[in-house]
Amino acid sequence: MSTTPYEVKPARLVVFERTGRWAVTLRRELAEAGLHVWEVRSLSDCNELLVNSPASFLILELNESKLEETLRFIKKWRAEFPLFRFAVVADRSLASYQWFMREAGAIHFLCCMHKMGTLAETACRHLARVPQVPQSLSERIWANLPWGKQGVV
Repeated sequence: MSTTPYEVKPARLVVFERTGRWAVTLRRELAEAGLHVWEVRSLSDCNELLVNSPASFLILELNESKLEETLRFIKKWRAEFPLFRFAVVADRSLASYQWFMREAGAIHFLCCMHKMGTLAETACRHLARVPQVPQSLSERIWANLPWGKQGVV
């Protein structure tokens, strides 16, 4: 039985931002879903997570000073990880970049934290469609325990 690399590696919900404020809001929206939100502070950390979880959903905070570097990484990721998806969050002052980022492949662009629920639903839909990593019986039991969902083992 042949498997693709995407069937044996878990998909993750990753937030790349400088401040942590978007991740806090996202966690609030996902409180009942039990999804773990991975936070990273650099594009190279994003790259490392995608290598290990190539079908992940990435939320990128737009930073005007690092726009070129971000676009280079996005181009690389889209070529290497065809199941990866990303959305962009930004301050209102960067709203004019929305269509530019959508052209780069963003499936969602958000400037308002009050609309994080829509982005959370989009991320959940993506993660639900990704093939699940096969688990042993003990791994399934641990994953279904209340503290397992919070990442505490």
